[in-house]
Parts: sequence; structure tokens; C-alpha cells
Amino acid sequence: MRAAIGLLLIVIMVTPAIVAANEPHRDALFHIERNKNANIVQYDAQVGANGMLVSKEPVVAYWVRLAEQGQARELTWVQKKFAYGFTVKLNKIDNTATLDMVANLGRTIMVKQEGEDYRAIADINGVASYVNRIYIHASGKGISTRVDYIELYGCALYGHDAQYERFSP
Repeated sequence: MRAAIGLLLIVIMVTPAIVAANEPHRDALFHIERNKNANIVQYDAQVGANGMLVSKEPVVAYWVRLAEQGQARELTWVQKKFAYGFTVKLNKIDNTATLDMVANLGRTIMVKQEGEDYRAIADINGVASYVNRIYIHASGKGISTRVDYIELYGCALYGHDAQYERFSP
């Protein structure tokens, strides 16, 4: 009886570690800042225990409420559909994902493994670059919101020079 209870205790203690090892972890890719407040939209790669992008949802986006207490919140359906959402195409052969952002960036963003981390890659000012952040300046409210300009920040894949581009969508 003692052996059975001991075995049961071991199983109870080890099971959470096994479950946690199978859950995906997230690699931060980039974030979007806005002129409205300090809150940001964070984009992360979801990576399985095998080091590959998760098939079901390789990239996730969510609010980080820096204007409040830094808590994370899901994007609403409207925010995903009209402002901060994206479509994603996963290429299982080379373990990359391509993001087509709802915000009109005029380019796609590739998510690719670089060393042990995943990075977001796009052309910034005509140079292949790691994307660190995007800034969106908008005016108006609700359905009358208009994007005035977008700024992309990053560093070149080769040479790691800082890259910046500002454009109107």
C-alpha cells in the first residue's frame, strides 16, 4: 500500500513537468506602438517542444497594457479584422511562416529561426532586416480612424546597421 501511495505521489509531482514540456513556448518577434497611448500589440512565435513552429497557431498577437499594469489581453475580433490582425502561411518544409498584416505595410513579414530564436524579417528601406518594432500614427476615432503614417524599425540582416523607414499607407 505504501509503495502504491509513493508511486502515486511521484506521478502527481512529475505530470505537471511533462505537460509543461509539451506546451509551446513563445519567442518575441516585434511589437506595434501607437500614438494613442503606451499600450503595445506584441507578436510572438509559438514554438513546440521540438523547436518547430506550432502548426495550429505559429504566431500570436496580444495587447500588453503598458498604460495600466502591463497585463496581457487578447485582441478583439474588430482589432484583429481591421487593425492588428494578420494571415499566416506556415511552410513546414523549411519551418518558416509568412505574415500578411492587416495594417497595410506593403510587404510581408517572414518568421524564421535564427540560431535558437525566431525572428521577424522584412525589407526596411529596401534592405532585408530584422523587424524590431512598428509605429503607427493615426488620427480620428472608431470607424473614422485614419492611418497617417507607419514607421518600421529594425537592423540589417548583414552588418546589423540600424534600419528605419517611414511611409504613408
